[in-house]
Amino acid sequence: MAASIKPVAGTQFMSSKKPQFLCKLDGHQETVNQAILIGAEDDPAVISISDDKTIRIWSRRDSGQYWPSICHTMPAAASAMDYEHGTRRLFVALDNGTITEFDLSDDLNKITLRRSYIAHQQRVASIKFSLATEWLLSAGKDKYFQWHSTETGRRLGAFQSSSWCTTVEFDAASRHAFVGDYSGNITMLKLTETNYQPVTTLRGHSGSIQTLLWDEKKSLLISGSFDQVIIVWDIGGGKGTAYELCGHKQRVTGLAIFGQKLLSVSEDSTLVVWDMSAKRQGTPEWAERDCCERCARPFFWNVKAMLDQKQVGLRQHHCRRCGRALCDKCSSNRSPLPVLGYEFPVRICDECHLHVSDRDRQSLAEFHDLKTPVAGMSLAPNGVKLMATVGSDRNMKIWDIATVI
Repeated sequence: MAASIKPVAGTQFMSSKKPQFLCKLDGHQETVNQAILIGAEDDPAVISISDDKTIRIWSRRDSGQYWPSICHTMPAAASAMDYEHGTRRLFVALDNGTITEFDLSDDLNKITLRRSYIAHQQRVASIKFSLATEWLLSAGKDKYFQWHSTETGRRLGAFQSSSWCTTVEFDAASRHAFVGDYSGNITMLKLTETNYQPVTTLRGHSGSIQTLLWDEKKSLLISGSFDQVIIVWDIGGGKGTAYELCGHKQRVTGLAIFGQKLLSVSEDSTLVVWDMSAKRQGTPEWAERDCCERCARPFFWNVKAMLDQKQVGLRQHHCRRCGRALCDKCSSNRSPLPVLGYEFPVRICDECHLHVSDRDRQSLAEFHDLKTPVAGMSLAPNGVKLMATVGSDRNMKIWDIATVI
């Protein structure tokens, strides 16, 4: 039986539209690391992997409940996976650095080993398969990003990062790979059959990169981080522009695109649906000064000015709208700035506060309470309006999201 989550009065969860909870899947004995929705609208299924070393294929029965049709045990904890819906090829990465390729049968009752790749020396954090190039890309805690040919099983190349590689995305059309790491950087590489060429490093996050999403229609790279921020990078525009989306209170763990909507989930138990058709502005760069740009009082590191003015130094703050360096007294106002990506009230200066209208405060996102911390998400293929979420409690949940997108 479907259950609706009712919004709580007085919070940001005020939308009358809300996801419908359909079913809970439980059975794994350890942490569930990933789940992928597969199948058609009338016959959906879920693939899940866990630290309990099992791969499980969950088929929907006539009762509407999901039961495992396959429970396959691997030699080590399964840490990441990717699935190609058209050819039913499943790739599962392990804690020991190995990646295994399977073929999934039409009736979802059998998986057949196809090939194993000895890829990394430590846990594989993320993998991505490209059918167009027949490449398997992987990122590991051994600080290496690698890509293999799935036709020959041979390693084509490798890139060593300065810190743990945490996630990977790929644009098959241009053969550009994006590698997120533990330090918060995203390295963009141009790949060939035998080598790579560094293109640029995207810096903007202050925490490790948790998830990457490539929007091939708009040539946008979207990143979610431990710092609770989502950044949308305009890769195809060639101008190097980016803007932030700040709507979560814990680390961002999953991203997905559906039409003109961006869906994000987090450990704060919230699903946020962002309107990507809205016109947004990039966040201004923060100025660094020795004194407040409004009242000229010195900041605490400006010892000379403190002695000259015989004043105690102040802490430096910044207006989120103009980026000026200000003291607390000159930036005491708070307001949401949805056009700049700030859905919650943030610090702004007195001058900017006068120019922010009620229209400027109107939200460009919808918030939905999922009632449990979310460690990952997956949308069903082919426009089917179903979503699977992975909880930190070893359970998975299936949602009908037709009303929210």
